[in-house]
Amino acid sequence: MKRAITTRIIINNSVESIWQILMDYDSYSEWSPTIKPLSVFPEVGNNVKVLLTQPNGFQITMNPKILRKESNTELRWKGKLFVKGLFDGEHYFILNRIDANTTEFIQGEVFSGLLIPFLKRMIDKDTLAGFEMFNQALKIRCENT
Repeated sequence: MKRAITTRIIINNSVESIWQILMDYDSYSEWSPTIKPLSVFPEVGNNVKVLLTQPNGFQITMNPKILRKESNTELRWKGKLFVKGLFDGEHYFILNRIDANTTEFIQGEVFSGLLIPFLKRMIDKDTLAGFEMFNQALKIRCENT
């Protein structure tokens, strides 16, 4: 079974500036309410350790594998809960240039696995709200730096 969520926000800054902020992992603790890197983000093919926090206070440490890291365009990783196929998530950040100083930021995730029917409410409510919180915090960070 699969479940997908997608969020979008317009940020008044260039794709390059937003990408630079997204790649400044050490600064996430200053502005990100939901994603806290616990290790340096590696290159494609390697794993990274992140602490994910949802608005309801639920926290989980994940070790997703970086699938794609294309400068000024996309960051994508895939993680799993305990074992593959139980509860997996392919998470992505996409930057679409609207003009030189306006960017559409897209954050989403495709969830799959046996636990999807039992976690549908959490995905649709808490995870979605967490993505929107991150997007808003990123917008504020990008527009005020």
